[in-house]
Amino acid sequence: MVKQMKEKQDSGHIDSFYHLARITESEQLCQGTACFVARHLNPDRWSAAASREQRIYCLGNCFTGPASSNDVSHPRMKILAREPIVLGLIIDGAISSLGASTARGGYRALDQALGRTRADLVSAIELSGLRGRGGAGFPTGKKWRAVAEQKGSEKFVVANADEGDPGAYIDRFLLEDDPHCLIEAMAIAGYAVGAAKGYIYLRKEYPGARAALERALVEARQEGFLGEQITQHNFSFDVELVVGQGSYVCGEETALLNSIEGRRPEVRLRPPYPYEAGLFAKPTLINNVETLANVPWIVRNGGEAFRRLGFSNSRGTKVLSLNSLFRAPGLYEVDFGITIRQIVEDIGGGLKSGNVKGVISGGPLAGIIPPSLFDTPLGFEELAKIGASVGHGGVIAFDEHTSIAELIHHVFDFGAYESCGKCTPCRLGSRRIEQLFEQILKTGRVAAREKKECAEIVSALEMTSLCGLGTGLAQFAESALRYYAEELEPCFM
Repeated sequence: MVKQMKEKQDSGHIDSFYHLARITESEQLCQGTACFVARHLNPDRWSAAASREQRIYCLGNCFTGPASSNDVSHPRMKILAREPIVLGLIIDGAISSLGASTARGGYRALDQALGRTRADLVSAIELSGLRGRGGAGFPTGKKWRAVAEQKGSEKFVVANADEGDPGAYIDRFLLEDDPHCLIEAMAIAGYAVGAAKGYIYLRKEYPGARAALERALVEARQEGFLGEQITQHNFSFDVELVVGQGSYVCGEETALLNSIEGRRPEVRLRPPYPYEAGLFAKPTLINNVETLANVPWIVRNGGEAFRRLGFSNSRGTKVLSLNSLFRAPGLYEVDFGITIRQIVEDIGGGLKSGNVKGVISGGPLAGIIPPSLFDTPLGFEELAKIGASVGHGGVIAFDEHTSIAELIHHVFDFGAYESCGKCTPCRLGSRRIEQLFEQILKTGRVAAREKKECAEIVSALEMTSLCGLGTGLAQFAESALRYYAEELEPCFM
């Protein structure tokens, strides 16, 4: 059963927030950052995409960019980590049915989990050192414990499948190729924190994932992996699928909760936090798809085994999605601790044409990594030290076909378009910077005083934004101004 967005008396007010409530084109063309930096690979397709009034900022086809919804190719997948944790079950091909899932070990972890205490499961996740793979890197075990310790009989588990970062297509293929892994992980999480209901919030741009999840949910209920008395244990849990209508900010967890509730999906003030008063004001656990995909492995192998993998404070493995400018774009499961240079040169094979000018890891709302810093290890704190981010795991490389001024204009245009409007610096400041760089692209420069204005807006974004959209824009701008000052200086005369 699929839950569409609830209709309310002010449905027009709510619908106006979404970009894809009424899609008119049969073929969707992507305007996202991974496609923008690859526009020279297919100028005609990019020109058609850029001319459309209805914007779509990621189709999850970043490995073919500039991308179309008619692209049907599958990305290459490789496991380069010591242990295959996330891609292990699908590296030999997609799992098309529940029978195929169980044949490869699906739902064994759920059966094991239901034979253990809730406290034991929460402790295992804490011990593992697993951190959120959706962008912030928050300790997963800390989230689980916070929800588990809340009073009250009604709690929820929410899977954030609103993978909106242009350049990321990890969750898309985890869902299309093995939807049962997510269902199993959600049931384990529900048992661990004491929740009986789960929601999957899926972005509308992923129709293949929607079809796979719908089939898998039916199969799981039929075989007793969802519903009453799961696998004859004294635990009941079910999952509902909610399909979004097109909004980047719905990837932020509190905006996502508002969207499920049928409210205007603006970011909520915190506190209270979702673990205290989340969905329908009840304690709620929110994890993204890749984070949850680690859970069955941890249950089967133990938290200590997971903790032995990785590097520094970044434990386990990470799936990366490389954009189409690489000679070998695709999905790669790697160990934390490898360098950005290894990702670019060894795994990605360098770029198809031109020289790499920089890399954005974790989507466009993150710091740019210049070639001089490519020896930085892949790790949460290590990348944060240079103003970058692990983020969701999308790796966007760009070359000399894209100037820094063009990139700044594109990213701030994206940010202004997707802003929920609640924070003034995000609503007005992002558009102001976009306008300044539009002028730079037209005339070559703006007045020198505009540089100070840009810096003030960026500072306000960093200090006052309620969510990662505004702070991410600031992080991106700061890195551009720091690492590409020589290229930008002539723009302010």
